[in-house]
Amino acid sequence: MADTGHKGPGHQGVFDVAGFLEGLRITPFHTRLVLLSCLITFFDGLDFALISYTAPYMRDEMQPADTMYGWMLTASVLGQMFGSLVCANIADRVGRRPVILFCTVLAAITTILTGLATTPEAVVIWRFLCGLVIGGLLPVAWALNIEAMPKARRATVVAIIMFGFSLGASFAGPVTNLVAPDHGWHMVYFVSGAATFLLSLVLISTLPESARFLVSIGAPRERIEPLLRRFDPSFQASGYSGFVLSDEKPSGASNRSPLSMFLALFKGPLAIITLLIWGAYFASSMGIYLKSQLGPTFLEDLGIDRQLAAWIGAFGGIAGAIAGMLLLGFTEKRGPKWVALFPAIATPILFLIGFGWADGWLFLPAIIIGSILVGGGHAAVISITSIYYPSSVRSNAGGWASFVAKIGGSAAPLIGSQFLGSAEQVLKSYILAGACTLAITLCVLTLAYFAGRLDVHGEEEKLEPATATA
Repeated sequence: MADTGHKGPGHQGVFDVAGFLEGLRITPFHTRLVLLSCLITFFDGLDFALISYTAPYMRDEMQPADTMYGWMLTASVLGQMFGSLVCANIADRVGRRPVILFCTVLAAITTILTGLATTPEAVVIWRFLCGLVIGGLLPVAWALNIEAMPKARRATVVAIIMFGFSLGASFAGPVTNLVAPDHGWHMVYFVSGAATFLLSLVLISTLPESARFLVSIGAPRERIEPLLRRFDPSFQASGYSGFVLSDEKPSGASNRSPLSMFLALFKGPLAIITLLIWGAYFASSMGIYLKSQLGPTFLEDLGIDRQLAAWIGAFGGIAGAIAGMLLLGFTEKRGPKWVALFPAIATPILFLIGFGWADGWLFLPAIIIGSILVGGGHAAVISITSIYYPSSVRSNAGGWASFVAKIGGSAAPLIGSQFLGSAEQVLKSYILAGACTLAITLCVLTLAYFAGRLDVHGEEEKLEPATATA
């Protein structure tokens, strides 16, 4: 193993955890962590997206007004908005592992309780609470994996994790098709919630904490050493007096207030980068939630069979997630400007649909291609939401980005429900989606410029290392 020691005050040898992790190749522990995280996000995506496909059945049974129908669809997104903020802040205080475990258990419970709902109001309450814990889980899962990976793999690992979420969300359509026609929409939630609860039992014995996070808060070495040995079984820390992160400033206990962690997101070049990430993520969430939350209902109003609409939604979700991961191959090698590729291509396609110029045999292919590009672009946008921040506030950064994004995501079903009722009205929603992809393109291209300045800034300013206690 290479010597990653760093000579600190008093010439006592301290171990540089950042250098250690950066110097590793992808290990079996990395692989297990990513696969476990994908499994977590798969079931959360399934639980979250069920409302999109069961909502038409609920509409037949409960006969809600269009406005209430919009609230039924948007409640979980509103929950995500607040959950991402609160839980991510907690995760930067107590750790990634306890927050993920807590949110996974509650996701299972609230999903099962949704299946017991008999009124639109009850659906709104339980979907809000389910969104609350799912929204709290995602940025924390990103942080846990980013902090285990070399810098060159961080964007890709976020995309892979979100592929799990997208895959689970896409399975919501087939699961609903298999269960709801014969057993009712209630049973769909019972099955999904039970599966998520079984997963939570597995996580208790398998989910690790983040070594970088523990170093950043000055945790004792007894908690850090076992984690480092999971990356490299031959690791021995007996010759070192403590642990440091040479690429980060120490956070210190006095800097853990919500205000200080929020202000850290706007320090130096991050001030502009944070705002651009928020803008791109806001627009992307509005576009993706128009597609995912109301997509099956829109397609039904356009004259497409309900079950076929569910399969189209599932295919678009999976293909979009795969496309997003492929796109990140360019992003990591050639810079974040490539994240703008899919939104830039999607913009004219969505405008063609919205203005009624993609008719006849072009209509359905244009909808499917537009759906794939929106999904792929969203996965790519998510991949860059947390990679520019230090470990001490990384989860918080992802939480704030998700909070802002879910404002757009919450507005999407409420605005989109106003387009229901006729094919002509539904087509207008695609104009809104095209405006969203145009905004993403502009934000990401500007972000790419300022991200280059951040790299230069990082080279010019030598940071004091974050240090863990011995």
